[in-house]
Amino acid sequence: MKITKYEKARIIGARSLQIAMGAPLLLKLKKDQLEKINYNPIELAKIEFEKKIIPITIKRPLPIKQEE
Repeated sequence: MKITKYEKARIIGARSLQIAMGAPLLLKLKKDQLEKINYNPIELAKIEFEKKIIPITIKRPLPIKQEE
């Protein structure tokens, strides 16, 4: 399934908000890696998205009243 740029933005935004509010990270990063990105929740969410470990699903309505 291909993800649109809007879905990608929504997923990264939702996950970065979770991280900013104190949710645990889903990947192991060393302290120097975290300092390199300045503990930026958006960058952390992008890394999680690229590694495909974000536990968020997408529901799309299909024209035949089904969901993908």
